[in-house]
Amino acid sequence: MRTCEEPRPPNGQSPIALAAGQSEYGFAEKVVEGMFIVVNSITIKIHSKAFHASFELWQLQGYSVNPNWQQSDLRLTRITDPQRGEVLTFKELTWQTLRIEADATDNGDQDPVTTPLRLITNQGRIQISLKRRTKDCNVMASKLMFLLDDLLWVLTDSQLKAMMKYAESLSEAMEKSAQQRKSLAPESVQVSESTQQSWSQPFGVSPNASSIGQYFDKHDMKESSYHLLISRLDLHICDDSHSRESGALKHGMLGGAMQLTFRRMAFDYYPFHRAGDACKHWVRYSEAMETRGQWAKKLVSEFQSKIEKL
Repeated sequence: MRTCEEPRPPNGQSPIALAAGQSEYGFAEKVVEGMFIVVNSITIKIHSKAFHASFELWQLQGYSVNPNWQQSDLRLTRITDPQRGEVLTFKELTWQTLRIEADATDNGDQDPVTTPLRLITNQGRIQISLKRRTKDCNVMASKLMFLLDDLLWVLTDSQLKAMMKYAESLSEAMEKSAQQRKSLAPESVQVSESTQQSWSQPFGVSPNASSIGQYFDKHDMKESSYHLLISRLDLHICDDSHSRESGALKHGMLGGAMQLTFRRMAFDYYPFHRAGDACKHWVRYSEAMETRGQWAKKLVSEFQSKIEKL
């Protein structure tokens, strides 16, 4: 993979549906979604103008799950609402070992003495939820949860500096991509009147429409979001300046170290959330957010009044 200076255009319709000669969610999509994928090892290499990185995964498995993230009958791994013209699907990826390595490129602006960044993790999994239109299979919203167990990470100060430089080099491309996603994001998740028609029912016994709507609302994604949850993170930061400065140890200049332990550390990112909108559907919603929401609405109204005056 290679980072782009300018974001690529959207992928458009589902290639599975197009290859099957159809434009809407149908049998071909269901067959592909029902596949159980097992890969012994996979290597992904990423090239950027400032650094190059590699991701290595061992014993990767991908399969469909029900809304409770359990393997079950494939008919229970999707929820189709004919009235909305939308379908929810749920996937899970698991692996035994993940190895990440990043290093500066020769023509980059990085410090030539930076140490390559390495991270090795044990078991982990990714839970993916997708909401698509049954008319054209376009993704309307998605939810991605990256779950890790105990994680031990040893970083030197030079590796920490390199990591910050890598993140800075990617920030411009990520910002352009985010602007493209926001410009193409739907104004509302409501389905237009043209799509309020009869859709193909999923095979198998289906409950009545009202219960389908309630079940759909229970697991619906109101907006796209990305989540990272680490059960326990032991972070060791060591000073390796003495290894680069000749004679430092001779003068008694010893490096220091710092250990940080985080339990149940979580990051939640909602890229399309508008200022002042309700956030009761967020994963970790609390009453404190309600106060913050009122404060945000006040700031938005003040900003709008200033714009109207101008």
